[in-house]
Amino acid sequence: MKAVVQRVRHACVSVGGERIAQIGAGMVVLLGVAEGDSEKQARWMADKLASLRFFEDEQGKMNLSIQETGGSALCISQFTLLGACRKGRRPSFSAAASPDLAEPLYDTFCELLQERGIGVFRGIFGAHMQVELCNDGPVTLIVDTPDGL
Repeated sequence: MKAVVQRVRHACVSVGGERIAQIGAGMVVLLGVAEGDSEKQARWMADKLASLRFFEDEQGKMNLSIQETGGSALCISQFTLLGACRKGRRPSFSAAASPDLAEPLYDTFCELLQERGIGVFRGIFGAHMQVELCNDGPVTLIVDTPDGL
């Protein structure tokens, strides 16, 4: 499982020109589910992102987690994070999980994040979406689940 996480002042997602979700301060999570991922990876990722200290404290240091700031998460499923681009000119998505595996794990991840006290808003799995955000910092992190988990 791979996530690109951005600290944001606000963000929203639209489908077909209609805004379906929006958040204020918090994080945008672009989540890619890999072939072979399971609930174990979803749980690890939810734990990691809920407690990751990348929000600023009163001294301007990255010392606070989203749980501590009370921010929300906008979660977007994005299989293209698993695209391999080293060979050729077209990305290969063979490492991405099939939709029948990826969708339930995306849902599980969102539910686990919500269980950790975070307001979770979602895009629509498999839809063509437009995501708008104001990256705060800018702060952008790439988080991969450990091998052999």
